[in-house]
Amino acid sequence: MFAQGDAANTIYYVQKGRLKVVVISEQGKEAVVGMLEPGQFFGEGCMNGHSLRIATTTAMESSLVTAITKTAMLAVLHNEPKFSELFMAHLLTRNSRIEEDLIDQLFNSSEKRLARLLLLLANFGKEGNPQPITPNISQETLAEMIGTTRSRVSFFMNKFRKLGFISYNGKIEVNSFAVERGLVRQTRDQARTVTTGANGGVKTTGPSWGLASCRGRSLRTGRG
Repeated sequence: MFAQGDAANTIYYVQKGRLKVVVISEQGKEAVVGMLEPGQFFGEGCMNGHSLRIATTTAMESSLVTAITKTAMLAVLHNEPKFSELFMAHLLTRNSRIEEDLIDQLFNSSEKRLARLLLLLANFGKEGNPQPITPNISQETLAEMIGTTRSRVSFFMNKFRKLGFISYNGKIEVNSFAVERGLVRQTRDQARTVTTGANGGVKTTGPSWGLASCRGRSLRTGRG
């Protein structure tokens, strides 16, 4: 869709497919920092003064994406209250997800971070049972997303599979009973209430998890 460093003047809305967001350091190291799915906007940083893209966004499968210029987006937000509410809901939900991700990264083990990520990718918490994770995501990508090594991800994935929490049939699938058993318990300290004590210490309590989601020109994109 666009590369890090490209001019930023367009907002996008995912209608179909899944995309990944990658950041590349000055040393050339890549890290997957997010996944986008239908119902999500991206590229809205151009409305907040970003003249250049700060990340690369690539389709992971055949996708349908609507492109909206910055000028058109500002006009629609001004003239269409319902669309403005939709976009605001997206921003608030994404902000909450970023806060959850930060807490997860700071306070949880790589095993718990992986368990939470698998549940999010399987759409746990939405209507119906968890869905197979599509397209198939490599262990290397999972490692980048939770900030650990591929070998650690491989170890934990094998552990989850032996416990019956996940299965492989060409795709990673979170088994339904895992939602009521151990895999969910791995994540029960996500997105908690953060309080500070008199000594400035941080205490975190309470369960929560969930995918950031919300409800121009359309672009069909292929993988890559």
